[in-house]
Amino acid sequence: MPAARSTDVHTHLAPQLTHPVGGVTHDHDGRLLVDGQRVEAAGLYDPDRLRRRLAANGVHRAWVSAPPPLYRQGLDLARTRAWVRALDDGLRARLHGTEILDRLTYLPFDQPGIALELLEQTDDSVGWTAAAGGDSLALDDPALSPMWTVLAERRKPLLLHPGESPDQRLAPHYLANLLGNPVETGIAAAQLVFGGVLTRHPELRIVLAHCGGVLPALIGRWSRGVATRRPGIAADTADPAVTVRRLWTDCLGHSTAFLDLARMTFGEDHLLLGSDYPFPMGLDDPFEALAHLTVEARQRIGGNAEALLAKAVTP
Repeated sequence: MPAARSTDVHTHLAPQLTHPVGGVTHDHDGRLLVDGQRVEAAGLYDPDRLRRRLAANGVHRAWVSAPPPLYRQGLDLARTRAWVRALDDGLRARLHGTEILDRLTYLPFDQPGIALELLEQTDDSVGWTAAAGGDSLALDDPALSPMWTVLAERRKPLLLHPGESPDQRLAPHYLANLLGNPVETGIAAAQLVFGGVLTRHPELRIVLAHCGGVLPALIGRWSRGVATRRPGIAADTADPAVTVRRLWTDCLGHSTAFLDLARMTFGEDHLLLGSDYPFPMGLDDPFEALAHLTVEARQRIGGNAEALLAKAVTP
């Protein structure tokens, strides 16, 4: 039974751009051409379709972010600044008048100065999203420290969504998605844990996509590495099994056993609905991932995003 005020935190829509922006234009069907590649998925340009999907599933709201093909990591400073501002303006325009769809502003972690500009100048989005991995800086890189400070002060959620893996071995067999995405999320989480970011900034509200990637399967190994003082691990590193309970994750794990492992890893109060709309690797109904749980558990998880947002601070 769906929760009365549930939120799908992991949905995607393309921005509504009014004119070409440095390598991004439209084709004759109105679809975006990004550096020559057509960005397409059924429903990616249609907020009304998303609203109908939410209503059919009994989901009250959705957080909407740009899909990974629009991250465009690796641009120079000027092009990155122009692009991410156009991306945020375009997503705002796409969602205009859709009261139940809330925008996540994309932060370019490959350009920390511009990410900080957006953080300081944007206050009308429900939260933020950024690429885990790909061409992003390591999340414990000192260049990102000012950004973590502001994010912790704001307490708005940051959805870490995997960027494109740089590992070329994953090109065949769709492995860049099937294996690369969960690994990139795991690497990003490890940098937050072992790099001390979560310890230094306990007010951060970081959400992982895809049921935490590989993290739930590896957390025991991480704890063992700390307990046995493996080389390269700082002596004051806390037990990762405790630290990761400061993270949130969606429930998109495609396995009841893996979701149950995520429940034990993060805690049920840190699980969130996520459909990955409108992509084929997602779910038509995010509650489908919770079908084996009790009605009460499904209701609690569906409402966790609202509780998370209640912690946000408006500047």
